[in-house]
Amino acid sequence: MSLLEVTEVRARYGSIEALKGVSLKVGEGEVVTLIGSNGAGKSTTLRSISGLTPATAGKVVFDGEDITRVPAHDIVGRGIALSPEGRHTFPRMTVRDNLELGAYLRRGPEVSEDFDRVYSLFPRLKERERQKAGTMSGGEQQMLAIGRALMARPKLLMLDEPSMGIAPILVARIYETIVEINKSGVAILLVEQNANYALETARRGYVMETGRIVLTGESGQLRDDPEVQRAYLGA
Repeated sequence: MSLLEVTEVRARYGSIEALKGVSLKVGEGEVVTLIGSNGAGKSTTLRSISGLTPATAGKVVFDGEDITRVPAHDIVGRGIALSPEGRHTFPRMTVRDNLELGAYLRRGPEVSEDFDRVYSLFPRLKERERQKAGTMSGGEQQMLAIGRALMARPKLLMLDEPSMGIAPILVARIYETIVEINKSGVAILLVEQNANYALETARRGYVMETGRIVLTGESGQLRDDPEVQRAYLGA
């Protein structure tokens, strides 16, 4: 069963049409990746799903409900959380304060449980709980951005370029944690320029070029495709 279904979505930035009829699906508990070059429309796709860049046409259905015109904060409440490209942590706020903002729509004892869960996934955040986010490394801030998204207790976690600007040893750790998060039942839609990591982690993938999906398939099929190897895998 599809948890998320995006159908012929279009989106614009002024006179520029960034998405030109994008369609994709994410099943319950599935990891799906969206790969492509800079400017292909990957981040805009995530922003349209999350309501930050509203679709000008098409439909987004999540958990059986049409959310195409739903405001972004309501979409978070329905179970979609985005860890954005560039992390966008609040630099003058502590780690704990950043995490608390991820749970701003929620109340009750479950929030405390989610702090424990995030600190279990990212022990370094517990160590730096009272440290200001802006003083941490890029990898630590990426952990914080993912942890903040998890504090919303999403059914679907969208990750935009989690490996960007991060030391390789921390990238490996973050991807190990992404697998752990998925094993807990959270579906993941992953945008990633490092196609090797993305296709190794995801079950299925979509390839984007200039605002369109041009190829889709199982991750193994995409890894074996000569055009994908040439363009994205360094072969």
